[in-house]
Amino acid sequence: MIDTNTKIEQIAVFISTPNGQMPAFLFTHPEDGQKPAVLLLMEAFGLTPYIQDVATRIASEGYVVLTPDLYYRELPNNKFAYHEVDQAMTMMWRLDFGKPIEEDIQAALADLKSRSDVYPDRVGVTGFCLGGGLTFLTACKFSTEIAAAAPFYGMVADEWIEAVKDVTVPVYLFFGGVDPFIGRDRIQQIESRFQQLGKDYRLKLYPDAGHGFFCHERSDYNHLAAADAWHELIRFFDKHLREGT
Repeated sequence: MIDTNTKIEQIAVFISTPNGQMPAFLFTHPEDGQKPAVLLLMEAFGLTPYIQDVATRIASEGYVVLTPDLYYRELPNNKFAYHEVDQAMTMMWRLDFGKPIEEDIQAALADLKSRSDVYPDRVGVTGFCLGGGLTFLTACKFSTEIAAAAPFYGMVADEWIEAVKDVTVPVYLFFGGVDPFIGRDRIQQIESRFQQLGKDYRLKLYPDAGHGFFCHERSDYNHLAAADAWHELIRFFDKHLREGT
């Protein structure tokens, strides 16, 4: 049984990618033995202290957590406060969502799965905002390398909806019902695609929650939705990453 009161160790690491060294933070529980792991993908605001806080929370549940800096090509000024929405969006749209970002995610997964303290077949992925969309992409592109995916309010490209046919892992999607970036019609389109293909999925819509509802530092923070989503996330990962270990 994991002691959730044990202090989590956080270390800075570098991940080798075809485009250079990508900084990341690794969060580990000091108890001995192999553990399941989670790749946590950042928001549009960058690899902020908030994302590191979420990583610590997940690690406290007994997971090894890796949080890569997907803006590493833009160092050093690649993190933004939550009121700097325009700057963050500009940075986000400078990402190449084709081969470069896929190679970055694949490199992060390979790094995480190669660790001696990680069960390589028990790696999940989650993320928020930008990271939510990329979690969705990871489920589509790299299902053979992960065991579960849980995207939070991710904007999803049309070609990613088409690529749902390639998803072979359980997916739990979280959305806010009053998200100005992701309308109810789009959410229904995503859900219909999973239904039509008979995929193993769950989708939870919080009717009164906006974009970023999980983050206590954002104006859209919704305490009730965030608390419920946290409970659902950990239960989902425990089921698909931990059971049987």
